[in-house]
Amino acid sequence: MKNILITGSAGLVGQNLVTRLKKRNDLKIIGIDKHKENNKIFINTHPEINFVEADLSELSGWEKHFEDIDTVIINHAQISSLNKKDFVDNNVIATKNVLEACKKYSINHVILISSSVVFSEANDFYTNTKTEQEKLIDKYGIPFTVLRPTLMFGWFDRKHLGWLSRFLKRSLIFPIPGDGKYIRQPLYVGDFCKIIESCIFNKKVNMRFNISGLEKIYYIDLIKMLKSASKGRSHILKIPYTLFWILLKVYSLFSSNPPFTTSQLEALVIPEEFEIIDWPSIFNINSTSLKAALNETFNDEKYSNIVLKF
Repeated sequence: MKNILITGSAGLVGQNLVTRLKKRNDLKIIGIDKHKENNKIFINTHPEINFVEADLSELSGWEKHFEDIDTVIINHAQISSLNKKDFVDNNVIATKNVLEACKKYSINHVILISSSVVFSEANDFYTNTKTEQEKLIDKYGIPFTVLRPTLMFGWFDRKHLGWLSRFLKRSLIFPIPGDGKYIRQPLYVGDFCKIIESCIFNKKVNMRFNISGLEKIYYIDLIKMLKSASKGRSHILKIPYTLFWILLKVYSLFSSNPPFTTSQLEALVIPEEFEIIDWPSIFNINSTSLKAALNETFNDEKYSNIVLKF
């Protein structure tokens, strides 16, 4: 029996990971998260899992749950906000606090869910704080595995392909900035969870892995495939990049937590491709084709309609 603790357990990766890991009878799981609405979803979806509601950027007693834990999966992250402090609190300060707790309770393995943005040309709050987060892992001397995924999609997704799929269903027009021909390498979160599971039982000590989608696809073609899988109705329309940016900027004036920001748009159109490693062989797992993964994401009877709030 292994005891594992997952921070950010009520988020996209956390929810999907617990959905898969709870099927095992050789794991005891503790989840920690701070988002009240998503926590309710977690508790309703996984009532058998021990769960702690806590803000990891504040020391409030949650540290005691690290006692007797074998592996800590550092999975919490601030992905979208207009406020720099949110990124610093959740990606940097919270990570420092978690690593201090790991040190105190002699945790023998940490799996850090980093991000491919550490190699990105983007200069935004998310990229900068995720880069700083990864640097922290070297300072504490705790055996670690760092996983750097690219854009992920799957069950529970409020943002990214999840949000885009819902937009495709309710809007008559789906705008594409520019010609839409910028490469994306979407990663199915189900496959990423298989990788994490492999790391729990077969430690890759003090190693870092860039985990990207195995299939490269133009953004516009991805949207077309997404429209088919999610049964969207939108007409896909190309519009000038500048106009798209202005529309997002105006939208942000009326929303404190927009699902898509100008910074994300700027990152979207950067012409970059990520390294592809043979992670199915490295972690001894089977990969899922993009078409099959999209179908599973948007047509599962139990999980496809559960959407996170933050």
